[in-house]
Amino acid sequence: MTDLIVFGEDWGGHPSSTQHLISHLPGQNRVVWVNSIGLRRPRLTLADAGRALRKVAQAIGGTKLPAAQQHDAPGPVIQPVIVPMARSAPLRALNRALLKRKVGGAVRAAGLKRPILWISLPSAVDAIGSLEESAVVYYCGDDFGALAGVDHARCLEMEAELARRADLILAASPAMAARFPAEKTRVLPHGVDLDLFQTPAPRAADLPEGKVAGFYGTLAEWLDYDLIAATAKRLPDWRFVFIGHVAADISAISGLPNVTLLGPRPHAELPHYAQHWSIGLIPFLDNAQIRASNPLKLREYLAAGRPIVATPFPALMPYAEHVSIATTAEGFVEALIATSGDRNTQVRRDAVAGESWDARAAQAAALMAEL
Repeated sequence: MTDLIVFGEDWGGHPSSTQHLISHLPGQNRVVWVNSIGLRRPRLTLADAGRALRKVAQAIGGTKLPAAQQHDAPGPVIQPVIVPMARSAPLRALNRALLKRKVGGAVRAAGLKRPILWISLPSAVDAIGSLEESAVVYYCGDDFGALAGVDHARCLEMEAELARRADLILAASPAMAARFPAEKTRVLPHGVDLDLFQTPAPRAADLPEGKVAGFYGTLAEWLDYDLIAATAKRLPDWRFVFIGHVAADISAISGLPNVTLLGPRPHAELPHYAQHWSIGLIPFLDNAQIRASNPLKLREYLAAGRPIVATPFPALMPYAEHVSIATTAEGFVEALIATSGDRNTQVRRDAVAGESWDARAAQAAALMAEL
């Protein structure tokens, strides 16, 4: 048994790699999950004000969040309130005191003894040393120097401190691992929920019929909307379906007659789409964030068994023989037409057969056991 305090993203919604790993750890582990404490200073916007108010209300409401917000959580879910991205010594000391009081109380109530502190967000670095932890693990699943929507400079400062103080660093890609001391850094690629994506699922009722090219994930600024639009215009008899929250200017595609925006869907429902569309799309831009990324959807698409057309990025290369790679609209059109009838489902599924989240979590558990 391993006792863990996990500083990760907000529990729930589309599960992060941290949620997958912690949920699949072998054995009976006691876990206290701490929701995100922010990666940038709040701005004077309605969205940030609403988020801040929700977090304050959750924190005031008690040590643990309501049961509905802890569905399937590995243990109690805590919402602390601190000063986001603090720089000054007094504010950082205040944050440590707030974390010690809020999180420490939950740790004692859960009976954790000398837990390992698992940190997935650099903004939690101030928790180190205040929770009677036995060791510190930094799980680096994103490039915080390029990740959209964060305070890059401050995140990198905090990450550098976290890397110095961590006993073990787990990086989701070789590009991220190269930034840290080799003697305590290990590459831990993302996994895939094989049972979820390989178990036959009925076709979603709102998935269009005919030739469908599909994508799920945040519609963020790292997608190549000009490429998507040019491809869709060249293939008017295809439907281009996008599932996910809109977080960027998508005007290049939103008005096209053969583009369908379905909005977000729960993670558990994604196989109802991915197993039945003609092609899975990964139309990323080429930037620093994507070059360091290891997207969950790549292995999920492969596990679902459908053909994939994608732009090139480093994490894709080990699976290049199972993916049609293109960089232009003409290339995407050719790849979509050429692969739409491909039925090599089992070949693609075999490509990720040994990469379940259970296997990745077992690797993480073995490395933590050495601590």
